[in-house]
Amino acid sequence: MNTMTLWHISGGEFAALAFAALLVGFSKTAVSGANTISLAIFAAVLPARASTGVLLPVLIAGDVLAVVTYRRHAHWPTLWRLFPAVAAGVVAGALFLMLADDALVRVSIGAILLLMAGVTVWRRRTAGAEEAPEAVTSRAGRAKARSYGVLGGFTTMVANAGGPVMSMYLLSAGFRKLGFLGTSAFFFLIVNVSKVPFSAGLGLIDGRSLLLDAALAGFVVPGGLFGRWAVNRINQRLFEQLVIAATVVGGVQLLLR
Repeated sequence: MNTMTLWHISGGEFAALAFAALLVGFSKTAVSGANTISLAIFAAVLPARASTGVLLPVLIAGDVLAVVTYRRHAHWPTLWRLFPAVAAGVVAGALFLMLADDALVRVSIGAILLLMAGVTVWRRRTAGAEEAPEAVTSRAGRAKARSYGVLGGFTTMVANAGGPVMSMYLLSAGFRKLGFLGTSAFFFLIVNVSKVPFSAGLGLIDGRSLLLDAALAGFVVPGGLFGRWAVNRINQRLFEQLVIAATVVGGVQLLLR
C-alpha cells in the first residue's frame, strides 16, 4: 500500500508528520518535551484517537536512539521507584481511551497540552527557588514519586504527553543533564513499549498505521543526531519558550476544532 495515501493524507500533511518525527528524535536526545509539538501536529493531521497509536512507534524509535546515546547515565533506583505508579496511570489511561470517542480524546489532548505548558512555565519560574531535593527514601519523596508517576502514566497513555510531567519530576530530584537524559531515555522506552499491547487492543495500532510509522521512522534518526550535536550548544531558555508557545497554539487548535 502507498503510505502517502494512508489515512487519506496529502503530501503536505505527510511532510508535516515527517517534521513532527524529526522533532521526536530531537526531543529524545536534546530537549525533553519538545515532542509536545509533534503530538499537536499528529493530532491535527490524523484522527485524534488514531494519532496516539501512530505516534507511539515513532516515539519508541526515538527512545531506542536515546538509550543507545545515553545508556550509561541512567539512574535505576529512580526508575524502579516510579514504575508501579506509572503502571496504574497507564491502566487508567487505557480505560479512558476505551470509553472516550474521538471528539473527547481530541479535547482531552488539547487540554493536556495546555496543562503541560502550564506545568512547564511553573517549573521554570520555580526552578531557582526550589529547596534541596527530598530524600528519595523519605515519605514525602515516595509520595511525590507516586503522584508524578500516576499523572505521567495517564498522560502518556492518553496523549503520549508524559514528557513534561517526568521532566519536572527529574529536575526537582536534582538530576543534571546527562543523568536526566539517560534516566528519561530508559523510562520512556520501557513505558512506551508497555503501552503497545493496550494501543493494539484498542485498535490504535494496525497494519496501516505501522506502514505509516515505517515511512516516518527514518526522520527520527537525523533529528536525534542533530539533538546530540546541539545538546551542549543550544540556547535552551529560548527554545523552551518556543516549545511552550507552540504547545499552547496546538492545544488551543485542538480545543477549537
